[in-house]
Amino acid sequence: MSSKGSDDGETCAPARYGYDSGEAMKTASPTASSSAPQREAVTGERVTRPRRSPLWWLLVLGPGIIVMLADTDAGSVITAAQSGAEWGYQLLLPQFLLIPILYSIQEITVRLGVLTGQGHGALIRDRFGRGWAVLSVGTLFASCVGALITEFVGIAGVGELFGLPRWTTVGAAALLLLALALSGSYTRVERVGIAVGLLELLFIPAALLAHPRLDAVAHGLVNIPLNQRGYVFLLAANVGAVIMPWMVFYQQGAVIDKGVRRQQLRLSRWDTLVGAVATQLIMAAVIVVTAATIGRTHPNTPLDSVGAIARALAPFLGWDGARILFGLGIVGAAFVAALVVSLAAAWGISEVFGWRHSLNDPIPRARRFYWLYAVAIIAGAVLVIVEGNLVNIAVDVEVMNAMLLPIVLGFLLALEATVLPTGQRMRGLWRYTVWSLAGVVMLLGAYIAVVTLLPGMSG
Repeated sequence: MSSKGSDDGETCAPARYGYDSGEAMKTASPTASSSAPQREAVTGERVTRPRRSPLWWLLVLGPGIIVMLADTDAGSVITAAQSGAEWGYQLLLPQFLLIPILYSIQEITVRLGVLTGQGHGALIRDRFGRGWAVLSVGTLFASCVGALITEFVGIAGVGELFGLPRWTTVGAAALLLLALALSGSYTRVERVGIAVGLLELLFIPAALLAHPRLDAVAHGLVNIPLNQRGYVFLLAANVGAVIMPWMVFYQQGAVIDKGVRRQQLRLSRWDTLVGAVATQLIMAAVIVVTAATIGRTHPNTPLDSVGAIARALAPFLGWDGARILFGLGIVGAAFVAALVVSLAAAWGISEVFGWRHSLNDPIPRARRFYWLYAVAIIAGAVLVIVEGNLVNIAVDVEVMNAMLLPIVLGFLLALEATVLPTGQRMRGLWRYTVWSLAGVVMLLGAYIAVVTLLPGMSG
């Protein structure tokens, strides 16, 4: 990810391993280069730690928040809305149970990026070979194509709520996305993405305006019908809506492009945790909105598009309330997700083939990277403008994401266990817990693959 790389894929990562594993510390004297705890232990002197200014903290925040806001994309919102309409509050508890899983997975990407200085695709290439790296970015490409279509469909759907043709709304969004990324500044991209993505918070007041009954919420939280195939299928869609392949590539690349240092690793974890909690609260809010309204009066109403959701909510929130609150929330979700997804695809492919791939590079120095980003945006926008019958794919895309998770998480856990310095790897109970949670997610993805591709074997 760093602009220090070259077109032949050279990186400086190997030189960093010795320091990260503590070898340099074994021979270094307790000088200012040592950390404060080590100096205290060796010399007995009390070290006064410098106070960090608010600006220092703000410089680290961002990658975790923007990737989590992108996580609640247009497809995820539609999936959550369908969940509430079909199953009431029974898919609410899984949203909160997914917080530690989501955090654990994305925290690994932070450590990999900060401690090695390499993106996800580059690490897979260097550790397992280019063939496995191509397989990895293949899953990334499939996930990104589906995601981009759902984002632009979501933006088009919001425009249609206000009588705007899709070519104007989708075209305008595509131009803004192109101009933003081509501006030559990672910081600018991140700030604008977060600012627009915060529109998703409008789903929270929408949930309060829906006046959910607390007794119904409590009943849904403790009644989980895992014996119902339809419930398990939609549960898998929610898992796929929360943990997506492109998130791994994006956050690992973003912490590098942002220049996050080893000393800032702890704050980067907080950045990731805050984002994980926020995205799941937003998903829960969407479920509450539809469960308290449509799910209570007209359960099983098909909600496969933004327009269908807004029309179904209109009797409860009013037409203006439904299209403004839900519409702006969808715009924020779809815009930040389209930005992150396109960057993840361009970063991942560029990493595997050793091309320059920093947003801080001018276009002439990273032509292939910017071409990949631009082609992804333009292709997704044109496809949605030309082919209008794409509104029914949101849940299917999230199910596809769940099917791809065994490959994505398998590579991620293998890299964490082999590439990172010994002292920075998960150990003990934490390691077994994370591996177990990831294993459950991967098994669910494998199950969905069987149900979808070989329905006769699922009973």
